[in-house]
Amino acid sequence: MKQLRQIVTIIVIIAALPLYASNEYIYATQVLGQNIRTLRQTDRFLNIDDMTEIEVSFDELSHDVHQYSYTIYHLNADFTRDGLNTNEYLQGFSRADITDYEHSFNTQQLYTHYRFAFPNEDMLPTISGNYAIIIYEDGKEEEPVATVCFSIYKQLAGISFNIRSNTNIELSGRYQQLDIDASIADIPHLSPNEFTLVVEQNNRLDNKVFGPRPTYVETSRLRWSDCRQLIFEGGQEYQHFDISSVYFKGNNVDQIYFDHTFYHAFLFPSEVRATAPYLSELDNDGSCVINVERNDNDDTEADYMFVHFILPCSTPWFDGNIYLLGDGWHNLLTPDNRMRYDNEHKAYVASCYLKQGGYEWLYAFLPKGSSQTTLQRVEGSHWQTSNTYRALLYHRPFGERYDRLIGLYERH
Repeated sequence: MKQLRQIVTIIVIIAALPLYASNEYIYATQVLGQNIRTLRQTDRFLNIDDMTEIEVSFDELSHDVHQYSYTIYHLNADFTRDGLNTNEYLQGFSRADITDYEHSFNTQQLYTHYRFAFPNEDMLPTISGNYAIIIYEDGKEEEPVATVCFSIYKQLAGISFNIRSNTNIELSGRYQQLDIDASIADIPHLSPNEFTLVVEQNNRLDNKVFGPRPTYVETSRLRWSDCRQLIFEGGQEYQHFDISSVYFKGNNVDQIYFDHTFYHAFLFPSEVRATAPYLSELDNDGSCVINVERNDNDDTEADYMFVHFILPCSTPWFDGNIYLLGDGWHNLLTPDNRMRYDNEHKAYVASCYLKQGGYEWLYAFLPKGSSQTTLQRVEGSHWQTSNTYRALLYHRPFGERYDRLIGLYERH
């Protein structure tokens, strides 16, 4: 372990890269400012008939007070910007200042914790669909430090689906296939082309399925059956670690030490599980929780640690890169969570600056030239794996200018 310490250098934190498709900017929940960390939201979906609040929070790594504000954009089904004006989807003001903040207490890493709730009495969304909260500093809306995406739905369509292991690729092997049924009897429409289906697995962005064509179309019903686009890798149950204490080693932590400036947590070396049999284990499909032992306020008393991941591998793979995948990195593929190969110690390594708590992750392999990762290279893939699937149905009536979210169904 001492030798491994020597090969780990404190990396420069690079802001998350933006996502693009068809030359249009795709909004995602992500950090864009260099000193912003631990961007969180309490929910991703709101029911327009029973509107609750989403609390958004983030840390800025200093005790200096910054003037942050936010505004709201309405988005298409693919999270690109639509052409609506603010007064077409918001009631009240179009921007607001973030005035609720608190300095960290008794932490080695100084930071200021900012939070705000949305919707609120000054800003209320009036239509369903996808939204992005744009957070910026000193009035510079064109230079956001973070974006937070969420959706508002009005449940008009009845959606159900079946998950099966007998897929159009193979029987009870590495994949899971979804058959989806959507009842649209109560939705006036002229054509099935007005509807767009989106399917997610474990909040992932890289394997999200957008707009598969229904295989059966009826006046009051759309069905996706034996649709090859709705075949997903079963993957593997998530790995997890606990860094809620700087004094005691939590789950999967081999060693913790303090170098007079930063805390470091070395995880036990991982194993390539590609050929291992499926092992059932409870997980939360990539979630993360901020918490710290023996303190009262997780938001301001949790410290930051460099968490060091080690994946022994005799030779590197030259046909792609390995990323850490999970909610702790907003399921993005960025330099922050990309692993590098260390030739001397024959291992992939990564160092991530994370706030204390519990995290789940998988090793995802991204082939060169692809935008979708595969878990089969490192983790393996099994039809028995428990995953969270979410189906979203959007409707854009003929002549309308935006996508309404009319159906949401989630199954674990």
